[in-house]
Amino acid sequence: MSALTPSALRARNLRTLAVLAALFLAPLLLAFFTYYGTDWRPSAHVNHGHLFAPAPPLPDVALQRIALDERTMARGAGGSSTVLPLFRRHWSLVYVGDGGCGGACREALYVMRQTRLALNSDMARVERVFLVVSACCDRDFLAHEHGGLQVLDASAPPARTLLARFPAEGREHTLFVVDPLGNLVMSYDARDNPRGLLQDLEKLLRLSHIG
Repeated sequence: MSALTPSALRARNLRTLAVLAALFLAPLLLAFFTYYGTDWRPSAHVNHGHLFAPAPPLPDVALQRIALDERTMARGAGGSSTVLPLFRRHWSLVYVGDGGCGGACREALYVMRQTRLALNSDMARVERVFLVVSACCDRDFLAHEHGGLQVLDASAPPARTLLARFPAEGREHTLFVVDPLGNLVMSYDARDNPRGLLQDLEKLLRLSHIG
């Protein structure tokens, strides 16, 4: 094979440089055109759940705590006590539903419990709240499967102003996130991959200096 002449060698080197330059510059030119030449913009935040913007504040309503263990119930009146204010000092995972707790309710409460456990050292910053709107309650199931769950009676008329802030559509499958200031921050479909809820919560807790 004959050696390349200086001019042929120079031409080959120039072609190689041109190919390398194109490989390097093409993505930059494409990104520049996409950003400045079209209406597309990258999302600043990627949330798995629905983010409420602005976050609506929840009204302070006095609710009765529903006791689940027999010892507390034996003290009378179901062992209930008035809870006010709600959703303060901690982040809250909230479920709104029937106290009989059918399939959708059980699935949502399971996701709520496991998500909080997966927060590990941040677990103490999050509490679980079940707002019971009717048919109170499957105490055996809730006591044995969901110890530490705050079960509150939201069936009385004063709770209507509070419940009105939680969107009704698909509520039986929905978990809500409330911040320590009492603002409704996010909703999440419990039928979706629970890893998404965990990632959203981890992000909120990491960025938050409260709760």
